[in-house]
Amino acid sequence: MKRRSVSTLVFILMFSIVLAACSSKDETSASTKPSTETASPTAAQAAKPVEISVFAQQANDMDLKTNLFTKHLESKFNAKFKFEIIPYDGAKEKRQISLASGDYPEAYILTAYIDQFSQADLLKFGKQGVLLPLNDLIDQYAPNIKKAMEKDPTLKSFITAPDGKIYGLGSYTQCFHCSYPNKMWINTSWLKKLNLEMPKTTEDFKKVLQAFKKSDPNGNGKADEVPLSGSIEDFGVRVIPFLMNGFIYNDDRNYLNLVNGKVDTAANKPEWKEGLAYIKSLYDEGLIDPGAFTQNAEAFKKIGENAGGQILGAGAGMHPAIFVNIDKGNKNSADYNPVPPLTGPHGSFATHDGGGLTPGAKFVLTNKASKEAQIALIKMVDYMYTTEGQTNAASGMEGIDWRKPKDGEVALGKGVTPQIATIPTVDGQPPRNAGWSGMGHFYQPKEYRDSFVQGTDVYDSANYERRLYDATLLYQGHEPKELFPMWAIWIDPALTDEASILQTNIKNYIDQSSLQFITGNKDLTKDWDAYVKGLENLKVGRYLEILQKAYDTAAIKK
Repeated sequence: MKRRSVSTLVFILMFSIVLAACSSKDETSASTKPSTETASPTAAQAAKPVEISVFAQQANDMDLKTNLFTKHLESKFNAKFKFEIIPYDGAKEKRQISLASGDYPEAYILTAYIDQFSQADLLKFGKQGVLLPLNDLIDQYAPNIKKAMEKDPTLKSFITAPDGKIYGLGSYTQCFHCSYPNKMWINTSWLKKLNLEMPKTTEDFKKVLQAFKKSDPNGNGKADEVPLSGSIEDFGVRVIPFLMNGFIYNDDRNYLNLVNGKVDTAANKPEWKEGLAYIKSLYDEGLIDPGAFTQNAEAFKKIGENAGGQILGAGAGMHPAIFVNIDKGNKNSADYNPVPPLTGPHGSFATHDGGGLTPGAKFVLTNKASKEAQIALIKMVDYMYTTEGQTNAASGMEGIDWRKPKDGEVALGKGVTPQIATIPTVDGQPPRNAGWSGMGHFYQPKEYRDSFVQGTDVYDSANYERRLYDATLLYQGHEPKELFPMWAIWIDPALTDEASILQTNIKNYIDQSSLQFITGNKDLTKDWDAYVKGLENLKVGRYLEILQKAYDTAAIKK
């Protein structure tokens, strides 16, 4: 039942790969001219290549051994890879078996969205000596990584453990539209037909949904309109966060807030109760599709693409392709446009998740690595911190998968000089096998992605990223001044299991109780105090204590 969700994720991930552009010309950490220290081949070109054993996860359309980027690295750095190639299915288990056996390779280069080393893994295996700290290697052989960390403290905190050591490098990909996942897309053709304006407040939104339900905006004479829907999966499709953000900030993950440096939960506050009451009022009037709390993405899309004609008024989602077909020729797609964050009684927040960063590391060196292999590998990764190296790695080789821009082409970002344009694939064309796909994603800050060529017609599916970018600009800046940086938090390995259990139990309890309050199975007046007591019984205080300790020792604060 989750295939459609997975395919949607793959679409977005592949689109993000296509949009991996270079940074502006004045960037030092990702310049179009790589540092000479990194770009130069190893000193003894005539010497025997350094053999390097690598555990890698390979997509079905790749062949790492014959891959053009593999050959490019081997030639550039006088190396020869000995890959232990693992398919995506069962990747995590096979990595764990590899480590447990003791017969592990010199390095792991993984695909972050498939599997990678968690922060707990890094601390555990780092302290055991299985994983090598990278600090000295970066200082001596990786000028581009050093410059990137100096320029961007967020990157440094992302990869630095509380003990100051860097045990691995992650996928630092700042996806702008992903960083504000909880968007709302409304049928503007219905707004126009009913002579309604784009809603600005929570009460405006309620009135619009009421009009959608009662005024037959699809004109078929039937009361078949679904004013608002969503689903229960990821990608911002849950309806509660967008609606709750007019009352109290909802992170749509763990319901954590940061106030004056102190970690707290939003879910026991009076504003949370007030937000639930508002959402319940929508539900009671039949303005929220009950399926929004139970259905998957496939069922959600059946509403957005109703065979008998449009019935959906508004849909929650990071992007509209989740619930409506955006392919060329689909007229319905252009009808759905973003609703700015609604102003409620206590604010106008937008959920922000740190740019889509996933804590952990996709690249590590083990204690099996020879000194020559260590140097060659860190230089290779350092090369992938340049525009040329990162684009060749993530998108494919120049002249095959990308080219330099032509006169008149424009970049995704406003006022940014375009630097990279993709070369579209042709139907029936065999895989180009020229890049490392998810394996090659190392350093894609926002300015890098903003400089990618993108057309200006936002309703052309070829320019979908611009549509999402422009929509996200409406949400930018609506996050609280303080955000709990879950991606930069390293929990003590001795507390990891306890924190994980507490996190799961507390989140499930909040989710289930919120739904019960909205649907009327619990009464907000009679049962609220018992609900708050239930949170205490689940040791929410202890959970916050663990997170506070981790936050206080995090590199982001140093």
